Formats: sequence, C-alpha cells, structure tokens
Amino acid sequence: MPKRISAAKPTPLRVVIVTLDRHLAAAVERARVELRRSLPGLELSLHAAAEWDADPEALARCRDDIAKGDIIVATMLFMENHIQAILPALQARREACDALVACMSAGEVVRLTKLGRFEMGAGQGGAIGLLKRLRGSQKTGRSDGAHQMAVLRRLPKILRFIPGAAQDLRAYFLTMQYWLACSDRNLVNLVRFLIDRYAAGPRAVLRGLLSPAPPVEYPDTGL
Repeated sequence: MPKRISAAKPTPLRVVIVTLDRHLAAAVERARVELRRSLPGLELSLHAAAEWDADPEALARCRDDIAKGDIIVATMLFMENHIQAILPALQARREACDALVACMSAGEVVRLTKLGRFEMGAGQGGAIGLLKRLRGSQKTGRSDGAHQMAVLRRLPKILRFIPGAAQDLRAYFLTMQYWLACSDRNLVNLVRFLIDRYAAGPRAVLRGLLSPAPPVEYPDTGL
C-alpha cells in the first residue's frame, strides 16, 4: 500500500494529461480522489484537444497547466490544429519538467518524450535499433493490432534485464500499457509509477513511497 504523505507539509506536484477528448474525464476525477489520499499535494488535470476550437479558454488553461506541469502525458494528438496549438508549450516546458511522455500521437509530439536518460528525439540509434530487433518481422497470422499489443506486453518483460537507458525505455512502454487499458486502477497506477520513478527536485522525496502496481491486462475479447 502507498504511504500517505504528511498533510501538514504536502509536497506540491502537478500532473497534466493532454489527450484528444474527455472520454476518460470521469476516470481521471476518480483517480484524483484516490491519489490524493496518499498525495495530498497532487494536482491532476485532464485537457481535451477536441474542445479548443470552440473554447479558447480551455486551450489557455491547458497551456497554463503545461507551463507549470511537473509530469506531462500527451496522447492521441494527430490533428494539425491540435498539434500546433500545444506544441510550443510542450517544447518550452520539456527541459524543466520531471518527465514528459508523449505516445500514440504525431511524430513531432512523440519526439518530445523525455524520461530520465531516454529522449525519443535524441537520435538514440541503439535504443531504437533494439526495439526493431525485439519487434522482429515474423508473420504470426494475427492482425497487426493484436501483434503490436503482444509485442507491447512482451517488451517491458525483456527490457527489465537490460541496464542503463533501457530502463527508461521500459518505463515508456509501461506507460503505454497503463494508458491503453485505462481503467481507474491503471490510471491511478500510471500516475504513481511516473511519480515514483521520475519525481525530481523537491518532489524527489515522493520516490519509493507509492508502490505502483503493474498494468492490469484485460482480455481483448469477451462475453
């Protein structure tokens, strides 16, 4: 169980999630309630790109949160107007935040990923080459999506035995696993995982206190 941080001196920490729409808004709200039981200084916010055209104030709030964000998660940003609206804010905050993880988005967004020693846009040929070798090219008879999910689940199990930046690369794929099966439980543990591994500066005291559980895997099909 995560240890509760003293409410007398809560450690301020802002986690910002930027994604396409608000279909996870209720889950984020429930996760916020759960997380603040052990992290009273936590601010968790969700921003939906689909709202920005109709509501310029929503975009302004998003940019403001990014400018103050300690851990930023950006997903499902493909449309050019969404990307250009938020890209300068992400670029400006990248070096100052504890972690920025961008996935399942356009290349210019994904390349902003910075997790410890792993930087997606840093030309780390060894890490990318490793991914290609682990992915392989063997035909399995499954759909591309099923094959990709199988690879995604297998990669963290392999990478855990490789030291150095591979551990931050492993964290990237674990983040994707949490997000793709984004139940309340996985969302709570996604936030705990990123804080537990990447909280820095005055927030570093939170490391080792949160005991994040691994991603829960759900069946692809069922009755």
